[in-house]
Amino acid sequence: MNNEANDLEKSSVRNNPTQNLDQELKEEEEDEEEELHKLLLPDIRDLPTTPPSSVQTNFVSYFAPDFVKPGHDQYVYRHANGLCVIGLARTHVAFKDEGGITVVDFNVGKSDRSGIKVTGKRKKNAQHFESNTALCKVCTQNDSYIVRCCVKGSLLEVNDRLIKQPELLNSSTDREGYIAIIMPKPADWLKVKASLLGLEEYKKLREGS
Repeated sequence: MNNEANDLEKSSVRNNPTQNLDQELKEEEEDEEEELHKLLLPDIRDLPTTPPSSVQTNFVSYFAPDFVKPGHDQYVYRHANGLCVIGLARTHVAFKDEGGITVVDFNVGKSDRSGIKVTGKRKKNAQHFESNTALCKVCTQNDSYIVRCCVKGSLLEVNDRLIKQPELLNSSTDREGYIAIIMPKPADWLKVKASLLGLEEYKKLREGS
């Protein structure tokens, strides 16, 4: 009886290729998501004692100073796989306001960016944005500031943790406080890269201002 049951089970698996494909795709998506979050939010026990060396190890740092408006400094951390992590540079004018950033609102433009859910290797549902497209609005006690994509590409994810924990921007803007993840096409990346500053160039710019 056991042999017959096993044979029936194997036969059922062979006769349901769609079910097998769905299962494989689901596992791939879960693995992708897990790897990405391990990269961005590593186990605290694995982090070096002096940040942001973990970022420097995994990413090449670029900066967009005065992006669209004076004082709106943003960073673009580019990984070897092409992904770009977008966020506010520590020199962004918002951090100079008393009390820092208190609210992060992804409901900008015609859609709520936090509602975007991208799935699979083909990045289904990804929206394609220009470099000056708004990602979110960050608010302080006295003012508000628009955060933009900085690079032209597909928006894969926004850091919706910031909705409930906007203080992450004040304490860890270059790590857990990142704003979004964007995947640009290689040709688009080469164009935007020419307009960005490397880490050392950026330090000289801001230290000399």
